[in-house]
Amino acid sequence: HSTERSCLLFFFFFFESIAIAQEKLEVAPPSPGQLRHVFFHNALPFVGFGFLDNAIMIAAGTQIELSIGVVLGISTMAGAALGNLVSDLAGLGLAGYVEALASRLGLSIPDLTPKQADMWQTRLSAHLGKAIGVTIGCILGMFPLLFFGEEEEKLEEK
Repeated sequence: HSTERSCLLFFFFFFESIAIAQEKLEVAPPSPGQLRHVFFHNALPFVGFGFLDNAIMIAAGTQIELSIGVVLGISTMAGAALGNLVSDLAGLGLAGYVEALASRLGLSIPDLTPKQADMWQTRLSAHLGKAIGVTIGCILGMFPLLFFGEEEEKLEEK
């Protein structure tokens, strides 16, 4: 409708003028609290990714080595590489679930202006969050190793 179009055009120009005015203003760098928020917002999903990636890779790699590896005579590293393939494929399918779970935990998107989001402090905080999150997740994802000592003993007995 023409009145809706003119109203929409009015607000478009209104917001455009605000954006132009904000471009001319000097923006303060993010506060330490905002940087912590960015850090945890990025770290939390990567804990889940690292956990799933390592746990699936270890479990799949071990099963591949003990089944296909024995039949085909592939090396331990080839079994690990195939386990990594399975883990990566599972990660593609599970990525949406990990992100949905992370958002359900109530960690909202950090309230930053576009200029603040593009500042080096914010990018550094986001990258550190991802790196530390995936490190913690990978360490936690090593839990299947606790159970493989028993399986190796059973195989040696056979």
